[in-house]
This record gives sequence, C-alpha cells and structure tokens, in this order.
Amino acid sequence: MNIALAEIQETIRMVQMESLDIRTVTMGINLRDCADSHFENLNLRVYNKITTYAKELKSVAETVEKEFGIPIINKRISITPIAEILGHATKDEAVELAKTLDRAAKELGVDFIGGYSALVHKGISKGDQTLLDALPEALSVTERVCSSISVATTRSGINMDAVRQLGFILKDAAERTKDQNGLACAKLVVFCNPVEDNPFMAGAFHGAGEGEVVLNVGVSGPGVVLSALRRYPEADLGKVSDIIKKTAFKITRAGELIGRVVAERLNVPFGIMDLSLAPTNAVNDSVAEILEEIGLERVGTHGTIAALALMNDAVKKGGAMASSYVGGLSGAFIPVSEDNGMIKGIVDGALTLSKLEAMTCVCSVGLDMIAVTGNVTPSTLSAMIADEAAIGMINKKTTAVRVIPVPGKREGDMVEFGGLLGRAPVMGVNPYSSDKLISRGGRIPAPLQALIN
Repeated sequence: MNIALAEIQETIRMVQMESLDIRTVTMGINLRDCADSHFENLNLRVYNKITTYAKELKSVAETVEKEFGIPIINKRISITPIAEILGHATKDEAVELAKTLDRAAKELGVDFIGGYSALVHKGISKGDQTLLDALPEALSVTERVCSSISVATTRSGINMDAVRQLGFILKDAAERTKDQNGLACAKLVVFCNPVEDNPFMAGAFHGAGEGEVVLNVGVSGPGVVLSALRRYPEADLGKVSDIIKKTAFKITRAGELIGRVVAERLNVPFGIMDLSLAPTNAVNDSVAEILEEIGLERVGTHGTIAALALMNDAVKKGGAMASSYVGGLSGAFIPVSEDNGMIKGIVDGALTLSKLEAMTCVCSVGLDMIAVTGNVTPSTLSAMIADEAAIGMINKKTTAVRVIPVPGKREGDMVEFGGLLGRAPVMGVNPYSSDKLISRGGRIPAPLQALIN
C-alpha cells in the first residue's frame, strides 16, 4: 500500500480529534488438530497451541500502535468452535476447557477469546449439546471467554429446539452473575447466518473455511464520520452518502495498513478488514448521533431506518473501494449499552425495542447489548431470538441477539456493565406470551430464497 503524506496528516487529525482507532486486531487459530479422545490431552494441546501462536500478539500490536500513533483498542483471539472438538467430553470437562481458554487469554494479555461456540442451525450433535449444557457455568466462571451460537441460516432454516434451549441458558447465565447485572449474557451472541472471519466480540470464531492462522482487523470511526458530516450541514442526501463513503475509504485505508504491518511482524497471513462502525461511550463516538446529524431530532423517530440504510450502504461502498479483502460483518453496529446516542433515545422515549428490531433489517447485526427486565420469561427470550433469526434468514443477512435479562431490575432502571460494554437502560418486553410457539420445537423450514442453485 502506498500512503500519501496528505493521507498520513489527515489520519493524525482523525486520531487526535475524532476518536479514530483500530477497534481490534484478532488472531484466528485453527484448533481442529487438538482433538483427542482423552480430555487431558485435548486441554493441554488447546492451551499450548493458543499460547504458541499468539505469544507476541499483544507486544507486536502495542509496538505498531506506538510507531504509527493509531490506538489499537483490543487484542483478541478467535478459535475453532469448541463444540467441534469436544468429542466425548463431559459438561464438567467443557467448563474446564473454558477455564483453560480464560487462563491462556489472561497470560497472553489479550482482552477476549471468542469461539466457545456451536453451530446448531440444522441439528445438535453430542459435542454441541455438551457445550450448550456447559454455557451458563462456563460464562459465569470466566472473564474473557466469549461464546456464539448459530441457530439459523438462510439455507437451513431456524432450529427452534436450539432457540428454546437458549432462552433457559440466558436466564441461568444471568442469575449466576446477578451481582454483575447478568454480565455473563454480554459474552453470548446468538446468530443467524454467522460469518467465519468476524473479528468482533462476542461473536468471533475461526470458521471451517479459514486457514491455520490469520489476522483479521476491525476498524471503528463513528466520530470521524460524524465530524465529516458536521462540516456539510446543508448537504442533500446524495452528498451525505458521498461524504460517508469517502470517510469510510480513509478509515479503511488506515486500518488495513496497521493490520498488514501487525500480520507481517507476527509472520501470519492478513485476513480481512471489517468495516463496521463500532461506537463507544466516548463523546461524539456514536452511530446514533450520525443518524441525528443526517436529520433526525432523536434516533428512533420516523426516518431512522432510512437514515441507517443510507449510512450502512455508504460505509460498505467506501470500504470496498479501499480494500480488496473486506469481510466480517462490515456496516454499522447499534449496540445500546455502547452508544450514548442510543441510550438517550431510549431514555427520551424515542427508541423502543420494536424499533431496534426493525433497524436490524438494514444494519450489520441486530439486537445488541440490550438490557431487559429480570422477570422476562425464557420463552420470551427465545421468541426474541426467533424473530431476529427470521429477519436474517429471509433477507439473507447476518442477524444476532445479545440480550441481557438483568436480575432484579425493572423497566427504566440504568445498569452498568463496565469497560467497552458500557451502561444501558433496562427495557420492557411485550407482556403477552409466546410459550406455545416456542414449546412446539422442531425446525422452521428454509425459505424459498435458499433455492438459489
């Protein structure tokens, strides 16, 4: 990549004044060769392989960060979905493996390790069920282990038996960490159409189509986009799209440069750039505020979905021009707890759970980091997952649910999760029951869109 002096100067400005950062460099590691019929051997092989490949990830990333002056906020690891190598392991052994992953992450100094996962969109294998049974305990006794469960794809339909289980898993995990406002649930994402190269947590895993090891990068940049739009307050919507597109191009160029340097120094292949605009609780680092700058008085009002669609499309167009290896989720995240504008929209009554669900149709993921009342039933949680999965399945896109039933909390309460996870107003859910729908079980068949051969 040839970077012009003007680009370097503009990048420095974006870092110093507009909250530009590299949200994460994530090393993906294949663990399939760690499988063993004896759990002790499997456990040791997993630990040794992760700590060998990623031993310099943190130090190299910090060196590059200092050299280029661009913050790299998180250093992370994604691994083969653990259910695929559990074999005949017991539930207790699966929990022990989660503790091993946590210990490896702590010793390496990485922020999170993702891939304590299972892909059950068409059926549940023995290893999958073992992981599902272990999930509540595993997530409550570890700090840095993240999990994702695939319950649906456009090609397979929705596995409602898995969806039903996850309602109970979320409630159990929340109760086990009730002194932390149900924090374990913040480390669990339920997917439709998951991608294999996602560098963002909690949904990252190293997919079957990936190589032995790879480095994927996720950029941020809502503050940069917001600043650019504020310089053109009277621009029409075509011009607004163009401004976002050009800004996304610049952000992606900076991110790919950093990612390629880190990968080269670690002597691993560079994988993909994830273009997602990922907000934080920092001032002016908000996707919601971008939507309001486009023309909404408050995020959630009429026109929100149109503005979000415009922004998401422009981000992808600009990023795709800047990199030949765009992947991951790429677009815009709308996590409630991590975005001050989203929080304000809820507090002011402009943004509702139903509106957030509708926004899923045009954003990168879905119901993300949403706190709901502690008395929500498992079937209601399962129904929320099913609705999101249906949106993804029919529209051939990735959707996800990361919802936290906060024990003891009521609608309107504010809860703190800390760090990048932020804080969130507790939202109420529809009081009417979905029990019969969820208890039917079985599989919602794949839609007509699946027949594309």
